[in-house]
Amino acid sequence: MSRRRIGFWYRFAAFLCKPPLVVLLKRDWRGMENIPAEGGFITAVNHNSHADPFGYGHFQYNTGRVPRFLAKSGLFKSGFVGAAMRGTGQIPVYRESSDALSAYRAAIEAVERGECVAFYPEATLTRDPDLWPMTGKTGAARVALQTRCPVIPVAQWGANHLLAPYAKKPDLWPRKTHHVLAGPPVDLSRFYGEEMTPVLLKEATEFIMAAITAQLELIRGEKSPVTPYDPRRVRGGQQPRTGKREGREEHEDRQEHEKAVRGKTVREMTEAEHEKGHGK
Repeated sequence: MSRRRIGFWYRFAAFLCKPPLVVLLKRDWRGMENIPAEGGFITAVNHNSHADPFGYGHFQYNTGRVPRFLAKSGLFKSGFVGAAMRGTGQIPVYRESSDALSAYRAAIEAVERGECVAFYPEATLTRDPDLWPMTGKTGAARVALQTRCPVIPVAQWGANHLLAPYAKKPDLWPRKTHHVLAGPPVDLSRFYGEEMTPVLLKEATEFIMAAITAQLELIRGEKSPVTPYDPRRVRGGQQPRTGKREGREEHEDRQEHEKAVRGKTVREMTEAEHEKGHGK
């Protein structure tokens, strides 16, 4: 099967979500010709707003190749949201547990069945103060190298103007434009046949993130930082998260994002004072 049957739950979700998205967001969508018409593939997408999964999902739905997202396992547990996540065939991610590898296996199986699996390689909202893509996790690269499927880099911009990172209320007026640009497949052939060591996976992930960033540069009309933002470097040796800390992730993300923004502001003020001759 090369295409996933859309089915009741996906059509129902589209019925609920598309009308408000059409009202709230104008669309500048390009690169649909790079979405494979047949066969399994991965899309690797940047993440800068809690609203952008809906905007990107709308884009991908309109290509006819509905995506399977990797999402936190808590969303699958109960209620309408859980039923919708299960019904649309999304893939639960179990962090720091014995089931942590199940999402990886499920993604491989979906690609091998000819489906589209959507990865947010950053695994959370970007913490870059200017909302450029930061360093990525290796999951998308692992699945891509295991299956040798196409990896389509997708950049999006504009949902962050509707709902800024960690904002509690949307900015509804004036109407915002959601830009999406899907690029040609990332060429990972140089990694095929090699042992999937941490070093190799890191390099393949950097290739994927660079391709996403290149698409976002085209959308924004400006250059990204030479070195991507790396939250691990900012943490300065903090211990990795555990399952007990999962409930505090958004709070920690917000703190790190605000720290990055404050750091940028201090640098700009210092540079301005120096130019005036008062920074010595």
